[in-house]
Amino acid sequence: MALSPSILTGREPSGAPRGNASQRIIATGIVLVFLYYAASVVMTILLAVLLAYFLDPIVEWLENHGMVRWLGSLFMVLLMFAVMVGAISALWFRAEDFASNWPKYSARLKSARRAVESRLESIETGISQITPQEERPRGTLRVEQTESTSSFLLQKLGSVTDIIVAAAFVPFLVFFMLAAKRDVWHATLQLFPPAQRTQVKLALEEVGRVLRGYVMGNVLVMAILVIASTVFFWAMGLDYPLLAGFISGVLNLVPYFGTILSAVPPLILGLTQWEGPRNYIVVVFIMFAFHFLTLNILFPAVVGRRVQLNALAVTLALLFWGWMWGAMGLLVGIPVTASIKVICDHIEGWEPVGRWLGA
Repeated sequence: MALSPSILTGREPSGAPRGNASQRIIATGIVLVFLYYAASVVMTILLAVLLAYFLDPIVEWLENHGMVRWLGSLFMVLLMFAVMVGAISALWFRAEDFASNWPKYSARLKSARRAVESRLESIETGISQITPQEERPRGTLRVEQTESTSSFLLQKLGSVTDIIVAAAFVPFLVFFMLAAKRDVWHATLQLFPPAQRTQVKLALEEVGRVLRGYVMGNVLVMAILVIASTVFFWAMGLDYPLLAGFISGVLNLVPYFGTILSAVPPLILGLTQWEGPRNYIVVVFIMFAFHFLTLNILFPAVVGRRVQLNALAVTLALLFWGWMWGAMGLLVGIPVTASIKVICDHIEGWEPVGRWLGA
């Protein structure tokens, strides 16, 4: 019976590393395909994990003061639900008031759009007088395919259904994650050999600190932006300063596009109050200043040192996860990448990847 060279020499055959690399690439591709097509399920689980890590310190504090863990978990989930319902109700009443006054804003938007279109037409006319027009072949029939209303409504209905289903499952997942935290951790550690359990435990604890710091830091930064935007809009005499301040404060957290998105609500509300361009320029400048201070001072000081990612890694993560999961990818892209960095730091052979992400 012939023996393989690896048995005789004690070395792996030359094709083994190449095979291992190919297997890793295939496995990575399978995982990415799964994450893409199971986006709604993955998003629901990730949101539940982030909320669970955010509420876990309070549940542990309640447990240390004599409350049973499952009861403390239930109390925190119900409290979170009540706070969210209260905030949504308060904003909903302001939104209804704004919707009742929408015709006057709509009229100003239409007039502004007509002014822009007339200016563009005049520019196009001037350019056409300078450059000779190309002769278009006669008898050409243009056929434009438009999406039917029914298919559009079904598509939107499907996305709304996904959101409703995710919102219905998240509270239950958060409760079970909080109530059964120790059992889940023990079962997770049992998946690994005894020699690796200490390292896995350290990695999981560090992932928990990263995720908790990210959520708490973002909540703090969002609260600061909402308060600052509301006070600024109130000082400007803008209608619905609380509604506009909340929307602008949340949108200001969107990386890179936050300046444009956060300026849209006050600019629309100002159409019925401001005549000259001065106030519009002030609003755009202040929103840019808020976004600049957030990205360069608040976010690095409050969130950046907790996730331990460099600017290039954050940018690439937002691009990749935003492409993978859309708007939700922009929300969870940074904590997912930070968790990957922590895992790479604790896996032998993957340390350079973790150092690159945090360099």
